[in-house]
Amino acid sequence: MRKYLRTGSLAIAVLSGIPTLAQTPAGQLQLEKKFDALIDAKHIGENIKLFSAKPHAIGSPQGKLVAEQILAQFKSYGWDAKIETYHVLFPTPKERVLELTGPLKYKAVLKEPVLKEDGTSGQEGQLPTYNARSADGDVEAELVYVNFGLPSDYEQLEKLGIDVKGKIVIARYGRSWRGIKPKIAQEHGAIGCIIYADPKEDGYYQGEVYPKGPYKNEFGVQRGSVMDIVKYPGDPLTPGTASTENAQRLDRLNAPNLLKIPVLPISAHDAKPLLAALGGPVPPADWRGAFPFTYHVGPGKAKLHLKVAFNWDIKPAYNVIATIKGAQYPDQWVIRGNHHDAWVNGAADPVSGLASLLEEAKAIGELVKSGHQFKRTLVYCAWDGEEPGLLGSTEWLEDHQQDLQQKTVAYINTDGNGRGFLEAGGSHALEGLVGDIAKQVNDPQTNVSVWERSKAEIVANGASTKTKKNCWRGRA
Repeated sequence: MRKYLRTGSLAIAVLSGIPTLAQTPAGQLQLEKKFDALIDAKHIGENIKLFSAKPHAIGSPQGKLVAEQILAQFKSYGWDAKIETYHVLFPTPKERVLELTGPLKYKAVLKEPVLKEDGTSGQEGQLPTYNARSADGDVEAELVYVNFGLPSDYEQLEKLGIDVKGKIVIARYGRSWRGIKPKIAQEHGAIGCIIYADPKEDGYYQGEVYPKGPYKNEFGVQRGSVMDIVKYPGDPLTPGTASTENAQRLDRLNAPNLLKIPVLPISAHDAKPLLAALGGPVPPADWRGAFPFTYHVGPGKAKLHLKVAFNWDIKPAYNVIATIKGAQYPDQWVIRGNHHDAWVNGAADPVSGLASLLEEAKAIGELVKSGHQFKRTLVYCAWDGEEPGLLGSTEWLEDHQQDLQQKTVAYINTDGNGRGFLEAGGSHALEGLVGDIAKQVNDPQTNVSVWERSKAEIVANGASTKTKKNCWRGRA
């Protein structure tokens, strides 16, 4: 979990037209102090509990309720707010089967158990463990372990004389975005892809597992989309145009950013017998995880059966859009976003960020009520459908392309908050501004600035001597 800087202060700085805090007049700093004084940590915590109380995936009744609750809060803070609805493709699983068929037999559990320590773990409305945008498929083949499923891993397999064509591959999470793993597998001729969390990266090897600690227990599964967003994000059926209710849509089977092979995420518990059944060469040392047996690449005598089928439904996505009109430059927009949909309850991702965004909106509303006028128009957005592929934000952008091209000054996005180190990325035009603000925000754990703590982390864990030296010189 990483801590991000005080985004409300960043928005206020951009609204004021000040390039860096070093050039900020006393009035600007005074405004930021007033803003900070209006932030209430207790209220943020209350909102985190409110919005993460139940599962609220896109298209669910609870998802709509969350959007309506966000709308009500924006309006109570004095913002001009509305819900803008789009209609997007969102598949949910109707069948999932994974089993070793012979000579060894094993049928995967494919379920996270209810935990007595976690009252939310048995709630109704939870989506099953799956990868959205997998293709439907029913395949049976030999299994090959491909490490993290990166291009370099397939080069290593070639050196070992292993070809994945016509086979099912199993890859571990890590070192790349999950959608890269099945995409590369498909390009190499694999007919199916399994993704699992090895305990070495996220499990008992790292520390105590949930619910005792933060790491994934043996039954934990990472849900997520595997859509090829490099080709284009948003609704796969309406590339370049907004997915309004009556939009013209592609045939799903012709959508260029959807995979053609079945994909399924599984737990360490289900991965263990699959990996243990493999034969073939022993892989290099950095391919070996934390299971208590010798890793093999495969294939082996065992055959794996993978079957997944989905309900390919069009679901409503509820974006909440709130604005405060600028007094001097109303046609210059500073846009702030954080999504509100979640795979399950989403307390960390996205609700911790959403609750902070709403607290900023509350503070800004109080400043306006007290007589302060912002120069530029401020647009605060709570997006729906981020998890399945940036759906809500992309469709809103496509629906408002002309206005956004003409009026956008900056876009500031967050996803979640947590203790740890500052992580910020984006346009180099904002690099100085972000750096200067980071130097002004204290880390509550160490009582040094988040900039100083981030610099220390880079020095401690930097990949190269050059990176470490640049960091000390203030260039990292």
